[in-house]
Amino acid sequence: MPAVGWGIFIVLDISHREAGTAPDAYGPRLKFSYDAIGPLVAIIDGVLITLAGLAGGVGYHWFNLGVVSDADPYLAMGVLTSLAYELLAWNLGLYQPAALLVPQRDYGQLVAAWLGAFLGLALFLFLLKLGSQVSRGAVVTFAGLSLAAIVTWRKFAKRWVSNSLRTGAIHGRRAVVMGTRTELGTVSSRQKLLALGFSEVDRCPLPPSRAPDFRQNCQLAIELALARSRACQAEEIILALRWGDTEMLQFVRECLRASPLPVRLLPDQFVRSIWEGSRSPGLSLIDIQRAPFSRYERTVKRLFDVVAAGSALVVNLPLLLLVAVLIRLDSPGPVIFRQQRKGFNGRPFSIYKFRTMRVMEDGEQIIQAKRHDPRVTRLGRILRATSIDELPQLVNILKGEMSLIGPRPHALAHDTEYGVLISEYALRHHVKPGITGWAQVNGFRGETSDVELMRKRVELDLWYIDNWSLTLDVQIVLRTVVELLRRRNAY
Repeated sequence: MPAVGWGIFIVLDISHREAGTAPDAYGPRLKFSYDAIGPLVAIIDGVLITLAGLAGGVGYHWFNLGVVSDADPYLAMGVLTSLAYELLAWNLGLYQPAALLVPQRDYGQLVAAWLGAFLGLALFLFLLKLGSQVSRGAVVTFAGLSLAAIVTWRKFAKRWVSNSLRTGAIHGRRAVVMGTRTELGTVSSRQKLLALGFSEVDRCPLPPSRAPDFRQNCQLAIELALARSRACQAEEIILALRWGDTEMLQFVRECLRASPLPVRLLPDQFVRSIWEGSRSPGLSLIDIQRAPFSRYERTVKRLFDVVAAGSALVVNLPLLLLVAVLIRLDSPGPVIFRQQRKGFNGRPFSIYKFRTMRVMEDGEQIIQAKRHDPRVTRLGRILRATSIDELPQLVNILKGEMSLIGPRPHALAHDTEYGVLISEYALRHHVKPGITGWAQVNGFRGETSDVELMRKRVELDLWYIDNWSLTLDVQIVLRTVVELLRRRNAY
């Protein structure tokens, strides 16, 4: 069943009044993610068809022959038919939220998927010569019951989705909407955005392209919008701009390259007027910028991070305790050094490292460690040379702030400095920072004494983002072990 692989993102949400914390008059209410609508309908379809298989087989023999037949063949028949139906229905788009949100009847496609599933079942029984093990009357009963069940459920599901949108029981992906005031005024309806799968968490107006100092003011507005998107943890950016204004579209698109969030363009007023006059099922958005990783890729990478970091913490626990004791004995100061760094989408977080210096710099001016740096303690030289000082970042990984593999995070002061000198520097924040990365295993580890070294590191980091795979992550882990033995630029 395709829906099982997707999972259901259902959360229990207590509604509150806008003016205070008192609960809503209706009390607690289940809230469903927009992305869970299709999988939920698919799961119920599968359950109904499977139950129809059991009812058709067992019920037919009971009412007509007065005996209780073996239910196993009919259970298997129901499961196989439900799988075939859902695959066909998915390919026909019957589980797309847009199909469930419009009142138009799609029973013709539903019946086509149902017929295809039963033709497949008949072919399966014929090829394996299993037709003698099931009653033809039971199969016909199963067919009638299943069709009636999925048609009835489809009708109910459309009504349920429509009511859930109206009452707020369905929430979409968190989105910041930005655009000109003229276009923003036409997308003020909350239901319109939810019908497209989004819940607006903030709205940022942009100046019109003909306004004085347009580029400067527009860039400032976009920077503010991106800061607010990080603050409210938005998942996407929605643009409401006039399609014919190519200058503004191109400029806004270029400015948004600094953000890792997907960017989508709403149809403008003119396009919507044409669309709404046609028989198309619903509006579509234009992808302006895709996320670096798909949801599946993010899930795979996160699972790899959690398993690897958790295992490494358990294995290295005695070493971590020993190092903590030695640091306290070697020099005064805390065991763990914390410093602010930028993570995914530029969100700040505190990175953890074993303290290796006599100073605890975390401000606007930070001096990188150099060879024979007098600030490094005796034990710190060993920890830095072996990269043992980085092991506490395994906790950052488990907290979701870092990844095992990714661009190395720099101090905020260095981010500010290199962000001005290197135009694509901010693109490194399109993914979570890592303990090690593609740049480090290619010789760019440690100090970056000039801008060209940092520029090369950025190029390698961006190559990693564009070419990520789980195999590449494993390769980098293995090459990191080799780099640790070579100890290049480790001081």
